[in-house]
Amino acid sequence: MAHSYRLVVSCPDQVGIVSRVSGFIAAQGGSITEANQHSDLATGRFFMRYEIRFASSVDDEILRIAFAPIAETFSMDWAFHDTQRRKRIVLMVSRASHCLVDLLYRWKAGELDCDIPCVISNHEDLRDLVEWHGIDFHHIPVPAADKTHAFEETQQRIEAARADAVVLARYMQILPPSLCERYADRVINIHHSFLPSFAGARPYHQAYERGVKLIGATCHYVTQELDAGPIIEQDVHRISHCHTAQDLVRFGRDIEKTVLARGLRWHLEDRVLIHGNKTVVFA
Repeated sequence: MAHSYRLVVSCPDQVGIVSRVSGFIAAQGGSITEANQHSDLATGRFFMRYEIRFASSVDDEILRIAFAPIAETFSMDWAFHDTQRRKRIVLMVSRASHCLVDLLYRWKAGELDCDIPCVISNHEDLRDLVEWHGIDFHHIPVPAADKTHAFEETQQRIEAARADAVVLARYMQILPPSLCERYADRVINIHHSFLPSFAGARPYHQAYERGVKLIGATCHYVTQELDAGPIIEQDVHRISHCHTAQDLVRFGRDIEKTVLARGLRWHLEDRVLIHGNKTVVFA
């Protein structure tokens, strides 16, 4: 039975990388069905993503052991991902439903190849929606006075779900540094792209009062520095004098949910390679 893997590589750029890797794949009886490569001339870094199809099943460990000498030769950061192993994604929400509804629809429709073991929320509002989809819902209130115990329970729930990644689908809380560190490069967030100009409550109304001509959304990985992690995807919508504050809110919701869905899909497909505070996205 055919078996597919993804090979993701980041390393110092030099002559011979593609030849050695493709030769290795051929020697193992694999065929490259999709190839993505990028050489960053500014940093001298090379990035690669291959989708590989084997005519029959292969032993994961043997494959990795065989590739290790090549990886060492070229000082690679690398990983083989078995495409038959679905990533486990924990969603976190507050009261806004637009991103959650969109992700659950795409998941049910088969657009997002993952398992969603649970949804965590600091409010009860979306319980019925989540449980209707047959997904466990965990209500963990986050009191303003002391959030320590709430986030300890949150981390326990995430670990119990054996999560490969966490998606903040409009979760209106700041994660503690310990959680950011525990799931580095595996927590995906979405927010409007006004920051830092219109921080705080009602950003779209603030933008309307300022007369902005573009609104947008940013999907990024969460780091300990607030809203400053590596960007995965962004999009914008043009605004004119005809639009009301309510129009901006509506446009913003549409952009937020589509940008988050694209970012999550690319993460699931191992299309996002992180280098420093930047990303290479083979979309």
